[in-house]
Amino acid sequence: MAPSDDAAPLVVVKLGGSLLTRKREIEKLRPKVLHRLARELAAATAVRLIVLHGAGSFGHPGAVRFGLARAPGKGGRETARARGGAIVSAEVRRLHLHVLRELVAAGLAPWSVPAAGVARNREGKLSSFDTALFAETLASGRLPVSFGDVVPDDAWGLSILSADTLAVELARRLDARRVVFASDVPGVLESMAPGGGRPVAELTREVLDRLRPAPGSTDVTGGIRGKVAAMLEIADAGADAALISGLTDGAVSRAIRGEAVYGSWAHARAR
Repeated sequence: MAPSDDAAPLVVVKLGGSLLTRKREIEKLRPKVLHRLARELAAATAVRLIVLHGAGSFGHPGAVRFGLARAPGKGGRETARARGGAIVSAEVRRLHLHVLRELVAAGLAPWSVPAAGVARNREGKLSSFDTALFAETLASGRLPVSFGDVVPDDAWGLSILSADTLAVELARRLDARRVVFASDVPGVLESMAPGGGRPVAELTREVLDRLRPAPGSTDVTGGIRGKVAAMLEIADAGADAALISGLTDGAVSRAIRGEAVYGSWAHARAR
């Protein structure tokens, strides 16, 4: 990786929580997957990288339990929400430390940029975001690493900010060439039936309209529909966005290089 080369294209890579963890088991890491992915990131020598990751089983169950993705109930106690936010914040940072350690072991120079320090929400939606620390970290030759987080919320006190939303804003504001969403699935599948069929190769507004949230999902960040919406926003901002399987050896490396990796793509529509 050559992050200090301002002429090198910028690629944002988001490692999904469902890829790094087993979402049905509380705080269960997939260490072999993380180990391999860190080395694939380290092999990206011709681009500048920003790495994001989801919370998976380290954060989503607590966020649901404490209602951090929705407005506080009437008569809800601020102290109870603050306590829940603190617990979830600590949980996701435990996963974040695993990611940082593995990136260091792969030979990279990761630098933590927690979203809670640079972003604010209002009613669960991003209202302000300062990219300066990301830009400074890139310029210094380090690798910015951030994650879906509990952030201050001007209306609700605290709420969830998805790493997918971070990916949209970073792509838009820092002029990324592409955004790679690495997941435990090979893309947006053509059918929700068992087996699912092949991934939808090209994502459009029509594809987005057909998607519905999965029943009983613990994903507080919008699930597959939210991800497709984010990818279309990235394409509108002038960057390619891909949803691919991070369980396939080498797929993330190839997508970072710009190869047409098997999966679902939203191609840049403006520059």
